[in-house]
Order: sequence, then C-alpha cells, then structure tokens
Amino acid sequence: MQAQAGDRIIIRGHHIGEPDRDCEVLEVRGTDGTPPYFVRWEDDGHEALFFPGSDASVQHFQHDGEAAVPS
Repeated sequence: MQAQAGDRIIIRGHHIGEPDRDCEVLEVRGTDGTPPYFVRWEDDGHEALFFPGSDASVQHFQHDGEAAVPS
C-alpha cells in the first residue's frame, strides 16, 4: 500500500451492518509512501499512528485541487 498526505484510507466493515471507517492521511512515516501513516479518523477526529491491514484501501487524491481518483 502506498499513500501520501491528503489521501483517504477506507476500512470496510467486517460484519453485516458494521459501517466502513475512513481516515485522512496527515503524514507518511514509512519510505516511498508506505506505512505507517499518521491519520485523523473521520468518525471521531482521533489522530493516531496507523498500520493498515489487508481490509484497507487507499483513495488517492490529485494533490493540485482536482477530483478524487480511487484505487
């Protein structure tokens, strides 16, 4: 997984009825866009270091103010 600041990471719910969670990448702490990431969770605003698992995907954004490009 590779991301950059401003991208969104989405974690799909694991059970029926469980909502997806998402967070904004504030800072990349790994090399070449790899984890860990310092993120802000959308649902509660909590900021934390995050190591995404296989259930996570990155929604890349063009960083010049253009529209989102999902991956």
